[in-house]
Amino acid sequence: MTEENRRGSFTLPGESGYEALTLQMAQKWGADVIRDSDGTVLSEDIIQSGYSIYSTICIIRDHNEWANKNPDKLQQTFLMTQPEVATGSQITIPLWKDFFAEQFKIDSSDAAMKYWQVYDRTIDREVPREDWCYEEGKDEVVISRSIPWHKYSVSFLVFRIWEEISMYNHTTNHWEKEHLMQLDPMHKETQEYMLDWLENWCQTHPETDVVRFTSMFYNFVWIWGSSEKNRHLFSDWGSYDFTVSPLALERFAARYGYSPTAEDFINQGKFQVSHMPCHQHKADWMEFVNDFVIEFGKKLIDLTHRHNKQAFVFYDDSWVGIEPYNGRFHEFGFDGIIKCVFSGYEARLCAGVKVKTHELRLHPYLFPLGLGGAPTFMKGGDPTRDARQYWINIRRALLREPIDRIGLGGYLHLVEPYPDFCEYIEQVADEFRFIKQLHHTGAPYKIKTRVAVLHSWGKLRSWTLSGHFHETDLHDLIHVNEALSGLPVDVSFISFEDIKQGVLKDFDVIINAGYAGSAWSGGDHWKDSRVIELLTEWVHEGGAFIGINEPSAVAGFDTFFRMAHVLGVDLDTGAKVCHGKWSFDISTNEQLLPADSSVKKKNNLYLTDGKAKVYMAKEGVPLMTSYDFGRGRGIYLADYKLSQENTRMLLNLILFASGEGLKGRYLTDNVYTECSYYPESKTLIVLNNSNQEQTTSIETDAGLITVTLVAFENKLLMLA
Repeated sequence: MTEENRRGSFTLPGESGYEALTLQMAQKWGADVIRDSDGTVLSEDIIQSGYSIYSTICIIRDHNEWANKNPDKLQQTFLMTQPEVATGSQITIPLWKDFFAEQFKIDSSDAAMKYWQVYDRTIDREVPREDWCYEEGKDEVVISRSIPWHKYSVSFLVFRIWEEISMYNHTTNHWEKEHLMQLDPMHKETQEYMLDWLENWCQTHPETDVVRFTSMFYNFVWIWGSSEKNRHLFSDWGSYDFTVSPLALERFAARYGYSPTAEDFINQGKFQVSHMPCHQHKADWMEFVNDFVIEFGKKLIDLTHRHNKQAFVFYDDSWVGIEPYNGRFHEFGFDGIIKCVFSGYEARLCAGVKVKTHELRLHPYLFPLGLGGAPTFMKGGDPTRDARQYWINIRRALLREPIDRIGLGGYLHLVEPYPDFCEYIEQVADEFRFIKQLHHTGAPYKIKTRVAVLHSWGKLRSWTLSGHFHETDLHDLIHVNEALSGLPVDVSFISFEDIKQGVLKDFDVIINAGYAGSAWSGGDHWKDSRVIELLTEWVHEGGAFIGINEPSAVAGFDTFFRMAHVLGVDLDTGAKVCHGKWSFDISTNEQLLPADSSVKKKNNLYLTDGKAKVYMAKEGVPLMTSYDFGRGRGIYLADYKLSQENTRMLLNLILFASGEGLKGRYLTDNVYTECSYYPESKTLIVLNNSNQEQTTSIETDAGLITVTLVAFENKLLMLA
């Protein structure tokens, strides 16, 4: 790359007091933008250094003076106590026993109390209001006329008095400063304050080119516990539980004609998590919140634009209500989106959003500790190792869809003792700019097969589940998404309603992966016979259905897997222990299954009619099968976990299922390597995803090409 091409498209976190380091790293990493981070500021020397400036604001926090004057306008949520067993006709339940008291404050106002609920969990029935009372001074609820040996819980409203991301940053970095609170924008007075504040902020920050909103108003749910042995009681990046308040509940009831209850959010203590299919009340609430966030959020973005500043949104933290794939994201008017990423699927999530600028904030974050509490920029940490691990995952996805910028966040001074990290980020920045340039010449080659991932959320949860990989890795689908993110495959995300609207004609392969009852498998959506009819006909006419773990699973029918007649395999939940099971031979296909590819055993699987080919099995249990159905095919995997071998196996299964063939062009023959071809510029890039030297061959239009790459290397080849 020329020296000119080694600059730009990189956002550097600057830090007052470290001006020389900031400008040194900006030069080394080829930055064109310097930003501040939570807990840092930019000095005048940095601001006047000739770089574009991103300024980070979180519009709902860092307003403690106003918040202290308006404590009734803080954000809220419902909490539920752990069920307590009554031993007599009266039981007292303490409200704070389970929760981190620094995070919450009880709302016992008249407006809030009408939404409190006490439940007999043994019979799942609400306790009448006259049978319980709240002891204000003791923070207890006393239940009279309790039934001995029944379990009782209290659902109550609280103010959130410590904004969760600030709380995490504060405790992680051992800050000694005031706890930041978060304002509820639902109140008219709060909106007026925020608009006035932003107007003044824009006027007093003429140097700012981009206002980076972190994000809008409502944070993903993160409930902390009182015990360090179970500090994180509940977290879900797709939950809307932190959007509730008496005012919001009243406005919702006026619009929708019914009033949600605490139980609609608490859901027997399970909350309304993203990995379970949502009921209509949650869908209505999400629509209500989305409408509000767009309506008021647009006013803030318009104000920013009036001051000739761009508005970017950081799609993490307080992102709830933004929903970039709900078809309305463009109404905000954002100029760009920034996504913090650990993995390839997160890069694909960012790349698909309809904005002008797409930026990735890479990890590790420049903090002493990582998100999991492991050391990063401190004794025992290895930030270079972490950065390489994340980048190798992200890099393969960047070959498929373009990203405009990358950057870092946090405290820049922490990199000083890690020169190897500084060198590696320079390499990453150059490699990113190199890949970005490839996309300017045209889109990369894809195989003909069109793939759709089927789950309850459909397009709304494209390229995500409900969190980062380290939070959702128990779900098969997140492993599938990560594998797909770097494959040369056209991927869409569809819902069961989409099937009934006729989208199957647009796809060659449908993937359904998850455990029974989950949003990813589909739950009760599989009770809809119309869905079964349409999918069955589609496979019979040539489509391919790939099911993983417990696909199409729902109880109450002749088979547990509703698509068992297409898969040729089913799961015995106990009803068929007295039935005979088909024996089988293992079918070998070395091309289909790379060496060291694997599927974890799942007990009680059986063949429905003995006609399925079994490619993997253990102790008499089929783990991978293929079943011919009409002109189409059903493929079943008992499990899917990400590895380089399994990534290639998934690609092979997609090609095999669709009938496209495993020996196509622009596919490497070494599973530890991948390639991407850009036809318009006749450019081929080859990646080594392993820590060892690899040699790979690729069939191209110009003939067979063989390449040797050192660990983690990429090579660019120009084809005649």
